[in-house]
Amino acid sequence: VQLVESGGGSVQAGGSLRLSCAASGYTYSSYCMGWFRQAPGKEREGVAAIDSDGRTSYADSVKGRFNISKDNTENTLFLHMNSLKPGDTAMYYCSADSYRGSACSARRSFTYWGRGTQVTVS
Repeated sequence: VQLVESGGGSVQAGGSLRLSCAASGYTYSSYCMGWFRQAPGKEREGVAAIDSDGRTSYADSVKGRFNISKDNTENTLFLHMNSLKPGDTAMYYCSADSYRGSACSARRSFTYWGRGTQVTVS
């Protein structure tokens, strides 16, 4: 399983970014996919998850601002981030696991991880 993130960068508060995660090496459409983030000196935080049927869940801190989606034909996961705040500054990681249905949540521990992409909001 390979997960490669892209799309990070520096943005001013109130701005937007779209993160992408290219997946390969497994049956992408059947997996639970998630986005996590980790800021310096802080624990890793689950941001959002999407299951094989497209059901989504979000951390309270990003609800209404972030949107997780996926393109099964391109094996790509996205995280659309709007109204960004300095508190969103972190390394963002794409992840995958075989959780099904309601078990697919960013509160879970995932098996497969990308290397991350940095998001800085000033």
